[in-house]
Amino acid sequence: MSLLGLETLLVVLAFALLVGGVVGSLTPQVPGALVSLAGVYLYWVASGMTDPGTLLLALLTLVGLLTWAVDVAGGAVAARVGGASNWTAALAGVVALVLFFVTGPLGILLGVAGTVFVVEFYRQEDARGSAKAALVTTAGMLASSVVQALLTASILVTMVAVALL
Repeated sequence: MSLLGLETLLVVLAFALLVGGVVGSLTPQVPGALVSLAGVYLYWVASGMTDPGTLLLALLTLVGLLTWAVDVAGGAVAARVGGASNWTAALAGVVALVLFFVTGPLGILLGVAGTVFVVEFYRQEDARGSAKAALVTTAGMLASSVVQALLTASILVTMVAVALL
């Protein structure tokens, strides 16, 4: 394979990763931000480490890391805002991880909401407070996915601009 052919293959793979990052950001437990960053860095390597420039590469890296932080902390922060304990938030995270391999996105949402409700009801014997914590946690997980999708899409759009300009 010629050098030009390899560069083209790497650029195509980079954009596949960038698109995969956006799709992954909408799928619970898939690290869309890290997939997007892999696409950015693969493109950077394919360009001979010249595009994107150093400043833009640093900014895209920061956006990617911020997006990853939203992914990691979004559900736990939402659980805490809803009134759930740290223990409940951690247990809901474990349930989400297990359900990822068994049920898919809908099962994850329902499983996390159910876990938060049951654990908080056990702790406080307050159905209203437990339901609030479960609903806020679920809404927070969905909102986190939207924020992640917007941020990974901004990375994709920026890289399209880099490639075209």
